[in-house]
Amino acid sequence: MKWASAISERTAFDDAIAEAAGALHAELEGAQPDLVVAFVSPHHAAAFRELPKRVQLHFPRALLIGCAAGGVIGAGHEVEAAPALSLTCASLPGVTLKPVHLAPEAMPEEPSGPAWRAALGADPDADPQLLVLADPYTCDAPGMIAGLDRAYPSGRKVGGLASGGRAPGSNALFLGRDVLRAGAVCVAMTGNLAVDTIVAQGCRPIGKPMLVTRCRDHSIEELDRRPPVEVLRELFDTLDERDQSLFRHSLFLGLEMNQGQVEYHAGEHLVRNIVGMDPSTGAISVGARCQPWKVVQFLLRDARTAAEDLAAMLERYRVRAAAPEIKGALLFSCLGRGQHLYGRADHDTEMFRARLGPVPLGGFFCNGEIGPVGGITFLHGYTSAFGLFREKQETMPR
Repeated sequence: MKWASAISERTAFDDAIAEAAGALHAELEGAQPDLVVAFVSPHHAAAFRELPKRVQLHFPRALLIGCAAGGVIGAGHEVEAAPALSLTCASLPGVTLKPVHLAPEAMPEEPSGPAWRAALGADPDADPQLLVLADPYTCDAPGMIAGLDRAYPSGRKVGGLASGGRAPGSNALFLGRDVLRAGAVCVAMTGNLAVDTIVAQGCRPIGKPMLVTRCRDHSIEELDRRPPVEVLRELFDTLDERDQSLFRHSLFLGLEMNQGQVEYHAGEHLVRNIVGMDPSTGAISVGARCQPWKVVQFLLRDARTAAEDLAAMLERYRVRAAAPEIKGALLFSCLGRGQHLYGRADHDTEMFRARLGPVPLGGFFCNGEIGPVGGITFLHGYTSAFGLFREKQETMPR
C-alpha cells in the first residue's frame, strides 16, 4: 500500500491539476493509484465538470471521490479562502472499492440496517470501511450516518459535508466520472485495509461529571437531582476570570459515550451545544436527545483548549498504535477551525505531522465532520476528524 498527497495554489485550473498530478506521479515512483480523493475550492467552480476527465487522464485506473471545499488540505498544508486543489491518492493492493451515490430520493427514510444495506449494496460480512462526503443542503446527514452505523456496525465511517457552495445546487460531489449536485457519495473499502479514527472535539471539562436524573427529549430538567441552571450558577463562581469569560459564549455539554467507566478521557464525551435555558424551571436544552442516568459534564472551548485536546488525542493514538504503520491520512476539519480559530494556517496539520510523522495527509474544511465517538458515528461541528489508513494487522482497540 502506498499513499501520496499534493496541493496546488495555481489560479488556473489546468495549471493546478497538472501541478498536483505531477507531484503525485513523482511521489508514487511508478505505483498506479486505485483511489484519488479530490478537494477543490470554489474558485475553480467553472471547471468542476472537467475534474473527473482530468483525473482519469492522469490516473486512468483510479476511482475518484471528492467534493467542493471552502478550505483545502493537501500534502499536510492548509489553504483557506484562496484558490486551491488537493489530490490524495492511494495504491491499494488487496483492497476492493465500491462507489455509491446516495441520491436524496433513494435514501431510506428510517435508519434500519437492512434498508441501508440495500441502498449501499456492500456486503456487511466483508466489514466495509466507509469514506462518506455529503451535500449539506440535500442530504439528511445525521439520518444517513445512523443508517450506515446500523447497516455496518463494525466498519469505520469518516468524512464530511461539502463546504464550497452557499446555496442548494452550488456544491459539487465527485464520484468516478460523475459530477453530482445532491445527496452523498461514498466509497466502501474492503480487503487488506484498516481505518483508525481520531476525532478531536476541542473541549475540556469543567466541574465534575453528573448524572442526568430527569430529562425529556432534548431538555435536561435535573442533574444529580438539582436544576441545571442552579448547577451552572455555582460552577461559574468556581472559575477563574478567563474561564468565566469563555463560560459566557463557549459553554458546551459533554455526554458520556463509554458506559460503566469511573474515569473519562479526552474524546470519550460527545460534545453538543447548549441551545437554551429556562430560568423558571432551571432546565437546559441541548443539541441531542437526552437519556436518564447518563453521565454528562460541562465543557469549555477556545483555541488553547482545542490545541491541547488535539495534542492529547494524537499522543494517545501514537502510544496506543506504536506498531502499525500509517500509510496515509485524511483530515476533515471544521470551517470554524484553521485560521479562524488559531490565527494562522497549518496548526492542526503541523501538530499531526509532529506527533505521527510525515504521513501523506489530505482533506478539507467541512460544513460538518463525520467520525465516531465511543464506537458510534456522529455528525460533529468544530472538530478535526482524522481517518488513518493502514494495512490490516492485529485489531486495534477502539
